[in-house]
Amino acid sequence: MSTYSSRVIYLDSNATTPVMPLALEAARAVMEDDYGNPSSVHSSGLQAKAVMENARKTACELLGCSDGKLLFVSGATEGIQTAVFSALLALRDRKARGEDIGTDLLYGATEHKAVPESLHHWNTVLNLNFRVIAIPVDSVGRHDLTFLEQHIKTAGLVCTMAANNETGVITKLDEIEKLLKDSAAYWMVDGVQALGKLPLKLNQHRIDYSLFSGHKLYAPKGIGMLYVHKDAPFTPLLAGGGQEGSLRSGTENVSGIAALGAVMQALSDGVTFRDHASLHRFRLQLLEAMKEAFPGLILNAPLEDTLPTTLNFSVPGLTSKEILDLFDAADVRVSAGSACSAAKAQPSFVLQAMSLPEWQAASAVRVSFGPATTQEYIDEACKRVRVCGEALRKTCMVTGDIEPLPADGVIQLSFGSACTWIIADAESKQCCVIDPLPELNERIAKYMRCQHYKVKAILSTASHDHQVGHSAQLRSLLGEYFAADEANMLRSQDAFGFFSDLELTRNNQVIKALSLGRQYVQQLHIRTEGNQASQTFTVYLVGTGASNSNPDFAFCGDLVIACQGNIEGVRNLRDYISDQTLICSAHDPEKLLVSRMQPAEPCCLEEVTIPSHELETFLHDHPNTVMIDVREPYEQQLSHFDVPPGTRVVHVPLSRLANGVKQWLQGSQNDETLLFFCRTGGRSSQAVQCLRRLGYQNAWHVAGGLALWQH
Repeated sequence: MSTYSSRVIYLDSNATTPVMPLALEAARAVMEDDYGNPSSVHSSGLQAKAVMENARKTACELLGCSDGKLLFVSGATEGIQTAVFSALLALRDRKARGEDIGTDLLYGATEHKAVPESLHHWNTVLNLNFRVIAIPVDSVGRHDLTFLEQHIKTAGLVCTMAANNETGVITKLDEIEKLLKDSAAYWMVDGVQALGKLPLKLNQHRIDYSLFSGHKLYAPKGIGMLYVHKDAPFTPLLAGGGQEGSLRSGTENVSGIAALGAVMQALSDGVTFRDHASLHRFRLQLLEAMKEAFPGLILNAPLEDTLPTTLNFSVPGLTSKEILDLFDAADVRVSAGSACSAAKAQPSFVLQAMSLPEWQAASAVRVSFGPATTQEYIDEACKRVRVCGEALRKTCMVTGDIEPLPADGVIQLSFGSACTWIIADAESKQCCVIDPLPELNERIAKYMRCQHYKVKAILSTASHDHQVGHSAQLRSLLGEYFAADEANMLRSQDAFGFFSDLELTRNNQVIKALSLGRQYVQQLHIRTEGNQASQTFTVYLVGTGASNSNPDFAFCGDLVIACQGNIEGVRNLRDYISDQTLICSAHDPEKLLVSRMQPAEPCCLEEVTIPSHELETFLHDHPNTVMIDVREPYEQQLSHFDVPPGTRVVHVPLSRLANGVKQWLQGSQNDETLLFFCRTGGRSSQAVQCLRRLGYQNAWHVAGGLALWQH
C-alpha cells in the first residue's frame, strides 16, 4: 500500500515523511483504546505502559543498544540538547575535581545547525568558555581526519553525524572511532538520516550518545529517541514527574511511541522496506530522468559516498528556487537543502563547507525518498521529471527540440540580489543584454539559441564587479547569436558595449541611439552632485522611437541606490525621464522589482492580502477582477488549476512584470481590480507591493497562493 497521495510525488523525505498506515493504526489504537497514562497503576495505565515498553524493546533490538539507555524524547533536537547538556556538565564537574580534561568542543562542519547551536548555547549558559571548533570537510563532504587527529588530545566532546541530511554523505564512523580509541572525549552521533538506511549496532561502538527522529522514517512528528551508552554521563534536561525512570520527565507521548514502535517492527519484517540494491536502482533511475530534464546537471556529492535515497545536484544557469517552483507546478516536492534553513533563502552552508563554487551552493537541489518507496512510485516520479524537462525546453530554459514560446519586452533575471536585464523585440528577433552575470550567462546563451534571437549589444552599467569579463564570456557563449560580429560593430562599441545606429528627435534635439526593432536604447552618463562625492553612472533609456516621447524604462545600474536621500544626485536624471518612467536597477536587495522617481505610495501588505479561504467572496464582490498569474512560463506550462467560472486569468511572469506594470500604470483601464497569485504567495506579494508603491491602488494578492487556495 502506498504511503503517499496519488496526486503529489513527494521527494523530500530527508525533511519529513508521511505517516505509514501501520504507524497511523498503532497511534490510533492507543488514542482510542490504550489511552491510559503510563504512570497510572490501574489496568489502563499498565496497558499503555506495555505499549511503550514493547516499542522500546523493539527499537533496542534493532539498534543493538540493549546495554545502554534508550529514552523516548520529542525529537532529534531535544536529543541533541540533552546529550550536549549532559556531556558539558560532566566536563565541568571533572574540571572542578581537578581532572585533566579536553575543553575543545568539536563538530563536523556539515552537521545539522542544531548541533553547533546547542554547543554554543550550553557553553554560554554553563559559563564554560570552551572552544567550539568545526571539523573541516573535503570537497566530497568527508571529515578531515587529519584535523581531527591533531585536535583529539584537547577534545572534550566530538559531534558527528552518521549521514548528512543535505548531501546524504555517509560518515566513516569506524575511522573516527579509531582516532577516539584512547581519547576521554565524549562522542555524539546524529543517527537521524541513517535510521532505516544504514545498519546500526550501537553496542559495537564507543558512541556515548546517539539520537533519532521518528518523522524522518514514517512516524509522526514529535517523537524521537536518545541512546545513552551505559558508561556515559547523563543529566536530565527535563525534571518533573520522574517519567522514563526519572531520566526525562513529562507524560509520555504514548501514541507517538506506539507509531514509532510499529515502524521499528516493520524495519525487521523484510517486506515493508526496500533493500539497498532496490534503493540504489531507484536512485539511478531518478538520476537518469534528472539528467534528461536538466542537461549539464552536476552532482554535488558522488553516489558511492552517499545514502542510496539521496541526490544533491546543481544545474548551471538555474537557481534552486526556479527548479523547486518548476517541480512544484508538476506536484513534485523537492527541496533546496535542510528544511530548517530553507526559509532563510541563503546558499547551503553544507556545500559552502565543502568549498564548492558559490553558484553551486546557491543553486543546489536535494531529492530524497524514503526506504519504503515502491517501483511504481519511482516510475511516476521519473515521468513527471521528464515532463518538467519538456516545459523547460518549451520556455527556452534549457535547449531542446520543442517549439519555444516567444519572448518580447523587458525580462529580469536575478542571482541573489544582482540583476541582469534583457530587452527583447519579438518582431525583429533581436535583443540586448544589460549587466550580464556569470551565473546567468549560460542560461542567457541557451535562451537566445532556443528563441533564435540575435543579441545586438551587451551593455554594461559597470555595477557588477568584473563586468567587462562577464560581457566577454557571454559574447563567447553566444557565438553566431551575437549580431555585432556580423556588422563589424565591435569596433564602434565603447567601453560599456554601446554603439549607435539610429538618430531620433526628442525635445527638438537629435539623439544618437541604438535601434532594437521599434524601440531605441539611449546611453547617458549621469554625474551625481550634492553632499556625497561626485560619481558618474552609466544609464540606458529604452522606449519607442516616437519623437518627443519619454522613455518607458531607465536602466540605472546602482545610481538610485547610491543617491538615496541625495536629491541633487538624481536631479540630472530627471531631465531625461518622466515620473512614468520605470527604473530598473542592477541590484534589488529589497525586491522592489521596478520603481519610479516620484515618492512611493505607502503599502501595508496585510491590508492588500486576501486569505485563500476568502477568495471566492472577494471575486463575488469584485466581479470584473483580473487574476494575474506571476509564475514563470515553465510553471504555467505544467500547472492545472480551477478558477471560479467567468474569472479572467492573465499570465504575467514576475521576471516580465515590468511590461505589465507599464501597461497597468499607463493604460486606459488603470482602475480595474488586479488580483495577483503564484505558487505560495511570495512572488505575488512582491508584485502587489510593487504596484501599490507606484500608485496603483486597486491591486491585491492571494495569501498562500495555489498551495493553499487549491488545497
